[in-house]
Parts: sequence; structure tokens; C-alpha cells
Amino acid sequence: MLGDDAELTAAVRAAQDGDETAFRTVYRAVHPRLLGYVRTLVGDPDAEDVASETWLQIARDLERFSGDADRFRGWAARIARNRALDHIRMRGRRPAIGGDETELTGRAAESDTAVEAMEALSTDSTLSLIARLPQDQAEAVVLRVVVGLDAKSAAETLGKRAGAVRTAAHRGLKRLAELLGDDPESGSGLDALPPQREPRRRAVTSATVTHTRARTQKDM
Repeated sequence: MLGDDAELTAAVRAAQDGDETAFRTVYRAVHPRLLGYVRTLVGDPDAEDVASETWLQIARDLERFSGDADRFRGWAARIARNRALDHIRMRGRRPAIGGDETELTGRAAESDTAVEAMEALSTDSTLSLIARLPQDQAEAVVLRVVVGLDAKSAAETLGKRAGAVRTAAHRGLKRLAELLGDDPESGSGLDALPPQREPRRRAVTSATVTHTRARTQKDM
């Protein structure tokens, strides 16, 4: 992880100097998890469009960013969240995530099951399980586990205190562990989930973003 973070930090700094290959490296490293976060906010059909808008803003504002890999992930997540909320307001839709705090009542999760839930979050299909959580817990879990932010960076993204984010993430992981362990015959609980639908709209590519970034730099 430390090596990956060092490489991402170096790539971000090179991209700030106009290195398009470095920007593609940043895009490939960050985009999959960022897209997962956006999906939890706006749903699968609109996620690619919002992610595209996010990367266009990242490209436009990158020169003003300051920090290492972890701070970049947090900065990118804040941009993604703002774009997603703008999208929701514009379309007049509620966030894709819903739920009820009463769902959290019940037996405590076994520690090994909680670890299983956390490890399973690396798969796209588990976002369907996250969608069952209340919104604050779903965002906290995705930012902490999928995007990989620490509690402080996640709190800055959500405009909350770090302690509140830790609590929401803990409760969300507990509920996910329960969802994974409710039916002993279902194995990990992931087999019954439907596969992710292919996005219907054309996704932004790193080449598109870097081209836009170069064009933006010429206009400045």
C-alpha cells in the first residue's frame, strides 16, 4: 500500500506538470473506486455521466491541488460527491441509497464475519448490498473501505466529524456482516446478487480527460 501511495503521489505531481501519461496513471488508479462511490449516490444508470463530470473537473482544477495520494483521493471524492448531489438536485431525484436505522437492531456480528464483509467490499457486486444501508452508513463504508480514505479525509468529504464517520462505518460494516451471514446456505451471500448492468452511456476515458485537460490549459 505504501508503495502504491508513493507511486500515485508521484503520478499526481507529474500530471500537475502536464504529463498526460501520468494523468492516465492517476485515472486508472482512482477511477474504479471513485465510480463505485458515485454509483452508491446516483445509481448505476447515471454513474458514468457523473463520473465523467467529476474527472473533467479534476483535470481542470488539478493544478490547484496540493497534497499526497491520500489527500488526492479525498479531494477527488469531494468533487464526485458535489457533482452527484448537483445531479440529484437537477433531476429532482432522491439519492439512490436508502434505509432505516431500525435495520441495525439485531444480533451482533461475529468478528470473522465482519472481516469477510470488509474483504468482500472489493467486488463490484457487493455495492448491491451497500445500497441496502442508510445513506450515511453507505457513504462512510464506501469512502473508508472502497475508496480507501482514512476517517479524517472521509469526514472532510462528508462535512462531518471523524468520530461520526467511524461510527457510521462501523454500523454499516456490522449490518453488511449480518447480510452476508444471515443465510448459512448462501455461502458468502454474494452469489444471489444480480450482475452489474453495463452502463448505457459512453464512459469517459483517460484519453478524453487528458485531451480536455490539454485544451483547458491552452485556454488559460
